[in-house]
Amino acid sequence: MKKLAIIITHPIQYYVPLFQLLAQSCELKVFYTWGKEGAKAKYDPDFKKWIDWDLPLLQGYEYEFLANTAKNPGSHHFSGIINPTLKQKIKDFDPMAILIYGWAYQSHISALRYFKGKIPLWFRGDSTLIDERKGIKEILRGLFLKWVYQHSNKAFYVGSANKAYFKKFGLKENQLVFAPHAVDNNRFAEDRSKEALQLRQQLQISPDQMLILFAGKLEAKKNPELLLKAFINLNLDGVHLLFVGNGELENSLKSQISNLKSQKIHFMDFQNQTQMPVIYQACDLFCLPSQGSEETWGLAVNEAMACSKAILVSDHVGCAEDLVIDGENGYIFESNNLASLSDKLNLMVSNKFTLKEMGKKSAIKIKEWSFTKQCTAILNEL
Repeated sequence: MKKLAIIITHPIQYYVPLFQLLAQSCELKVFYTWGKEGAKAKYDPDFKKWIDWDLPLLQGYEYEFLANTAKNPGSHHFSGIINPTLKQKIKDFDPMAILIYGWAYQSHISALRYFKGKIPLWFRGDSTLIDERKGIKEILRGLFLKWVYQHSNKAFYVGSANKAYFKKFGLKENQLVFAPHAVDNNRFAEDRSKEALQLRQQLQISPDQMLILFAGKLEAKKNPELLLKAFINLNLDGVHLLFVGNGELENSLKSQISNLKSQKIHFMDFQNQTQMPVIYQACDLFCLPSQGSEETWGLAVNEAMACSKAILVSDHVGCAEDLVIDGENGYIFESNNLASLSDKLNLMVSNKFTLKEMGKKSAIKIKEWSFTKQCTAILNEL
């Protein structure tokens, strides 16, 4: 069988299903550069909670935790990933190609430099130009990125905005392969309607009422405050709003509704992966109002679409161009524009049947954005 090596910092729930699929068709080995600590529960400073994913992330494929000698190990900074044995481990495995996730670590850059011209180097990332700034720092960063991507033979781009990014920094059309950003569509589409109904009952939301959902970190870049403001201003009859998650803006958001008589705004703490399909299936409309920077994709949109939901996103969400078609499965509004968000929100909640029909179109569209498609794209290059 053909051999493929993958270099990535730690097990991530959005990537492991791909590894499991690849392992069925090639001899795959994943090298985790953070080390064993990378697979343990971690404190997320944004969620302000210890996170331990409740899905099995180390089954169905071959992997190895590499020794990480960094003084301050972790994926949050360049010097947090240092693996003295990485090059030799890769050589011992003798792959036909190396797929690297992310360049912003000392070991990953070192591997790119060392294996260039020896083994085909493939890159996977989801950066975009959506929040691009101007100035000397950006010019210098651009030159550095062109140098980085000179080491890659191919890049697997996740969508249109990501492709434009790779092209700007030197990769040619024949070096770019579409491998769609994906979630486990089948897991999210599994019928959890009874639990979803129970959740709505707990929140005192009747079947004829509508529920708008925001799920994610309550942080400035995702702009939940704009959604809250629009919802309060519209004062929609028979419509509820649910925030699921934690973060730096949690207290501020809750304080803004403390004096309101309305019982239509709800908060839930961070929910783990196995519970999220229930959350999505309980809502009628999913909204991601991000203003950036670095909302490179927004995989929560994939998840909501797999659960047959209508979508409302800002134009600073990386997936907007690819996944949301105005008037079909949702709408796109102008980022950080209260009037634009309010108009689209008011339009969408005016008809519950229309939202349901939009949700059906979401479910059809997202089937094409699957791990199977992603896996096929990679295997075709081996």
